[in-house]
Amino acid sequence: MKTVQILVIGRVQGVGFRACVRRIASDMNIRGTVMNLPDSRVQIYATGEPMMLEKFVSMLYGCPRAQVRDIRLSEIPVQQYEDFSIIKNDKRLSSGL
Repeated sequence: MKTVQILVIGRVQGVGFRACVRRIASDMNIRGTVMNLPDSRVQIYATGEPMMLEKFVSMLYGCPRAQVRDIRLSEIPVQQYEDFSIIKNDKRLSSGL
């Protein structure tokens, strides 16, 4: 198992992208989170088998209505998640911390 942080750049907010990401992740047994960032990027944390993570990342380009311009990927220490969830907002960002 490995965990990656993925930053997705493009027209990926307000177009159903997070729901598409969750659907793909659930179909592939990937666990983690997806959330919008204030700078219009989308951040994903994903844990799974390395081969499945590669396929997962390549499938992000196929989400309808989204226009993915770039994906930045970095491996981080393995994180455990119960499932794959959409984080509606980051309380730290909304409170100004």
